[in-house]
Amino acid sequence: MIAESAAAFRTLKNVPLQSDLAIVGGGLAGTCAAITAARQGLRVTLLQDRPVLGGNASSEVRLWVLGATCHMGSNNRWAREGGVIDEILVENTFRNPEGNPLLFDTILLEKVFEEKNITLLLNTAVFECAKDPADPDRIASVRGFCSQNSTLYTVEAPLFMDASGDGILGFLSGAAFRMGAESRDEFDEPFAPEGEFGALLGHSLYFYSKDAGRPVQFTAPSFALPHIEEKIPRYRNFNAKEHGCQLWWIEWGGRLDTVHESETIKWELWRVVYGVWNYIKNSGKFPEAENLTLEWVGHIPGKRESRRFEGPYMLSQSDVVRRRHHDDAVAFGGWSIDLHPADGVFAQSKFDGSHHLHSKGPYQIPFRCYYSRNIRNLFLGGRIISATHVAFGSTRVMATGAHGGQAVGIAAALCRKWDCLPSDLSADPAKIRELQLRLLRTGQHFWGHAPKDPDDLARTAQVTASSTFQLAGLPADGELWDTKEFPLAQLLPLPAGRVPKITLTLALERDTEMTFALRGASRHDHHTPDVLLAEQTLRLRAGEAVEAVLDFGVTLEEARTVFLCLPKQPGVAVRCSRGIVTGLMALSNRRDEKTSDVGGEDFPIYSPRRRPLDQNFALRIDPPLDLFGAANTVNGVDRPTHQPNAWLADPADPAPRLTLTWKTPQTLRRIDLAFDTDFDHALESVLMGQPERAVPFCVKRYRILGDDGKLLHDCAENHRSRNTVRFSEPVTTSVLHIEILEMQRPGVPPVLFGAHAYAEDHS
Repeated sequence: MIAESAAAFRTLKNVPLQSDLAIVGGGLAGTCAAITAARQGLRVTLLQDRPVLGGNASSEVRLWVLGATCHMGSNNRWAREGGVIDEILVENTFRNPEGNPLLFDTILLEKVFEEKNITLLLNTAVFECAKDPADPDRIASVRGFCSQNSTLYTVEAPLFMDASGDGILGFLSGAAFRMGAESRDEFDEPFAPEGEFGALLGHSLYFYSKDAGRPVQFTAPSFALPHIEEKIPRYRNFNAKEHGCQLWWIEWGGRLDTVHESETIKWELWRVVYGVWNYIKNSGKFPEAENLTLEWVGHIPGKRESRRFEGPYMLSQSDVVRRRHHDDAVAFGGWSIDLHPADGVFAQSKFDGSHHLHSKGPYQIPFRCYYSRNIRNLFLGGRIISATHVAFGSTRVMATGAHGGQAVGIAAALCRKWDCLPSDLSADPAKIRELQLRLLRTGQHFWGHAPKDPDDLARTAQVTASSTFQLAGLPADGELWDTKEFPLAQLLPLPAGRVPKITLTLALERDTEMTFALRGASRHDHHTPDVLLAEQTLRLRAGEAVEAVLDFGVTLEEARTVFLCLPKQPGVAVRCSRGIVTGLMALSNRRDEKTSDVGGEDFPIYSPRRRPLDQNFALRIDPPLDLFGAANTVNGVDRPTHQPNAWLADPADPAPRLTLTWKTPQTLRRIDLAFDTDFDHALESVLMGQPERAVPFCVKRYRILGDDGKLLHDCAENHRSRNTVRFSEPVTTSVLHIEILEMQRPGVPPVLFGAHAYAEDHS
């Protein structure tokens, strides 16, 4: 029993904590930064003001995680972010292919729980920071209050990260920030908003419905918005099938203060959501909604924009659209510049809720965008990084934020290693190179950079394989894909030299003259077919299986990806193949980018169909393509780019094996293997669902053998992009045999992107 006498006042319980890195904000950026830093050996305190992790990706908001893959609707091929965010999305697909947001919560919580270097403080809101008495430009500590256990926490650390969305720590510390849209002149941004696109992006609130199996009545609350058809211009877009973040355009608040008026915005969005549901249930226009019930409505809105903090460099429209090279690139983006009408769901807009400007491929984000320009020990993460309002229209999405968070996690570890500040990393090219190398070792990728890892012993080995896949063709065992609506293309990697003869199988309703085009990309780091290499016109007779033999007579000066393009032409269809091969895919040109009037470019967008509809063209290639050799596994690039960058074994090989051999024995502590989880596939976290639990290209079972066939590692079930094998005691061997025992989908050529071996465990 506790019985205390009356007191003049009491103080809250106060728990002091010491960390190497304190992170404010447990959205995906903060979570991935915490995991990454903890795996590098840092003591991390993660303060999150909500009961779960994930921010807008959590079950509290339920927005799908997306980034450079753009729902696979752009030219960004194999652009899914790597590292921890890939680990999370691949694991979510394996456990939760249906896209249940509650299960996604558990995966995030588990990832943090398993890192013993992380102290997680949920329901803890930061409200105060203290400066270093000897340096007013450095944060010394933060204070947070947990409403659930009535406890104050005071966290001291040499380094801090603000990934809180609204930038509460940056704001309290005095970090320079901006809010709202810059003028077009300040950063020479023709896409900078005017009129209906001024101010800020608003909040969205989502709802879920379900079929109750019997008629369900709905009585709207008194605050529900009436007269939906009069007040929401896009009311015709409502239906009884879409729910959740499919209705992302139920948005409002762009003309308000999205920090201090967030509760006002939430109430208006509640009015809209319940008014929309009342309209669907009771207007009489949706009889198919009779058995539907309102299962869930968000209690907090998904917030898009508030403060943006200034770093030494501010990313702008040109960085995104022109895809500038940055020597200190540590992450990439690829979502379109996506700006919304300030009036949101009530806007009279020709752009149906959003106005997009795409780049030709992923763009680099420099390290200088990830720390404050005036608070010397403050990292920035998530949507508050240093970017203009226009560039923010792309960088704000969660997978991009998570990717940058991983960079902050590694950067913090290096700052502790060298007892320095973020600006000291930027000032030293050698330190930036070390940051980039460590990111690559975690599975991260950034387009346009492929530094060679001097510590990777696999690069010094002789690499051989039991067999190598020769691409002589793909069988004509798939569907017919007609060209009456859209131009089609087969993306095909080719070596330097003369382009081989390529034979397609067509179905023609009538005798046809058809012009085929061979196109390429103007840069190796994108997949936009903006260069015409050659054309060939053939006269073809009608038939169900007509062979079109293409010999373009072109010589390529270097290896590159090409696009074999078929025009939109009624009465023509190309035979497809169920054969899937790493680095190949069939595409369709369903739309074009036409934004040259606002500082973009005009170019065609060719995008693939989602699995399980992922087929290639049936084709024959003479001579066969020899692009999948064992040496690809040590080239340092662990995904397709302008080449496959993978070893593929012959599908008929009964015992596919990659072998690394050294002239002298090597002592190893760590081996990293990079597998193919189809980095082109978006793997949205919730709502959409995924067609299978494990990606067909991925190795399911493998083992690693050393000298004299000694078993070093046996993996009975794998579905992940990256496997790290750590040895409790160093292993000395002059050979490594990596035997692939089973693929996730039978018949897919065994594939391995990377084999990396280290004398030290760098984590």
